Amino acid sequence: MKHYEVEILDARTREKLCFLDKVEPNATVAEIKSLFNKAYPQWYPARQSLRLDPKGRSLRDEDVLQTLPVGTTATFYFRDLGAQISWVTVFLTEYAGPLLIYLLFYFRVPFLYGPRYDFTASRHHVVHLACACHSFHYVKRLLETLFVHRFSHGTMPLRNIFKNCTYYWGFAAWMAYYINHPLYTPPGECHRHCHHHCHPLSPVTSTTHFTPPMSVTVTVTVTVTITVTPHHINPPLYTTPGECHRHCHRHCHPLSHQPPALHPP
Repeated sequence: MKHYEVEILDARTREKLCFLDKVEPNATVAEIKSLFNKAYPQWYPARQSLRLDPKGRSLRDEDVLQTLPVGTTATFYFRDLGAQISWVTVFLTEYAGPLLIYLLFYFRVPFLYGPRYDFTASRHHVVHLACACHSFHYVKRLLETLFVHRFSHGTMPLRNIFKNCTYYWGFAAWMAYYINHPLYTPPGECHRHCHHHCHPLSPVTSTTHFTPPMSVTVTVTVTVTITVTPHHINPPLYTTPGECHRHCHRHCHPLSHQPPALHPP
């Protein structure tokens, strides 16, 4: 059985990093990464990207050496993917943050709304319902990550988790701040309050006001009051960055660092 010789060059500088002699023909890319890791312990296999062309796509770990378009001396080009983190850890971090942050605002811990509101509870049942729905959503995601999903990719670059968590954690805090604010008033009650004080002689009708994205009150004097509050602005500001992030990731990085596919067991 003939053996292969494998040389690994730096994809940027073309400097020879490693030369492997007598590599088995049925060796996989994953096994070659492990051999390379013995020479360079700082580059563990998940951090390595091996390719046949400096600007080509990364080889899959399951690719077999003898099936690749190489001669008996194979040349691979190495790129450092940077520090890696497992996808399970990524999802647990992304989902645990919004759950805990929302509860901090719900229980109104000190330094959020002022001393007089510390650990007070809202009198509006819709606020408690929102907390229950939000908590159920993220607890479900955490349980699915632990017990349901299997990931087709093992890791992603560590630097990406800061961007992902900024999106999830930041908007969770923004949303929780307004919903759990001591001065928060549900749209229906706010409409009745404004109608009573601004138009005490006009009848209140339930068919002439709209909650999202604005409240409109039409009275018998043909006066129209339009109120746009921060919680009406939150949804588009929450969804727009997420859509931009996914669009940019899909078009700018179509082959690298794709999110893993989720497979039920």
